[in-house]
Amino acid sequence: MTPLKITNLTKKYDKLTAVDQVSFEIQPGEALGLLGPNGAGKTTIISSIVTLQAITEGKVEIFGVDIEKKPRLAKAYIGFVPQELIHHGFFTVEEILKFHATYFGISLNKNYLQHLLEKLHLWSHRKKLVSQLSGGMKRRLLILKALIHKPKILLLDEPTAGVDIELRTSLWDFIQELKKEGMSILLTTHYLEEAERLCDRIGILNAGQLQRIDSTEKMLQEHSSKKITLILCKPLSKVSHPLLKMQSDHYLDFQIPNEMPLNILLQETSIPMEAIQDINIKVGTLEDVMYNILNGSSNE
Repeated sequence: MTPLKITNLTKKYDKLTAVDQVSFEIQPGEALGLLGPNGAGKTTIISSIVTLQAITEGKVEIFGVDIEKKPRLAKAYIGFVPQELIHHGFFTVEEILKFHATYFGISLNKNYLQHLLEKLHLWSHRKKLVSQLSGGMKRRLLILKALIHKPKILLLDEPTAGVDIELRTSLWDFIQELKKEGMSILLTTHYLEEAERLCDRIGILNAGQLQRIDSTEKMLQEHSSKKITLILCKPLSKVSHPLLKMQSDHYLDFQIPNEMPLNILLQETSIPMEAIQDINIKVGTLEDVMYNILNGSSNE
């Protein structure tokens, strides 16, 4: 069964269409990243999946279960990490997790609980009140809560927003482990490095519409390019080449297709190697991909 299948999902607020006929699927063990500017519809899609928002049109299915017809059954498969930090006031970490488990009609397995607490570096904080935790610890607690009932699909809405680099990296490692164990993941993020590191496929949203969805590798290949900077030992006479973007006394900047080898560029420009002091190569990123797709250009 397909973990998540969305068909022609539409969400309207009066005259505003926040999500417009969006369709995609996620396969077992796959991580799909939804990217786009603020207001593109990313959080609205996740909110619709977990029934926080009523769907205007379309269908959402979790392992073949219609989320509107059988929401309780469908949501038993889902672990949801919201964007906003949720404060639980005067309860300890352990108490909150026990309460949360009862929502799914389960009692906590102590070994599983310890495993999660240790993986998310909260074991030594389990007796603390949630109000005593730092922002990063609260973020980890949200992820732990989402996993407590052993879901099969994890929805992550900006999971590392506002956390430090060290914690972000440890969370990335943990999410990679979940993928290897067969967990399907839907991720929204503004950290494009995060999406590039974690996601097998990328979907680009803009104004509620899905502009493009494909493998991360193919997106980078087709919608980004390499910047090659040749650092010169001394000024050269004017170089003529269609991919040359800028020439100065000590630098030549080229924007070339990802698949173009450096030696081909050097052959075409006839620049002698002894004239080159150093070479700087900057590969294309998802930032380039987003810019090119949202602005209707490619490989520029």
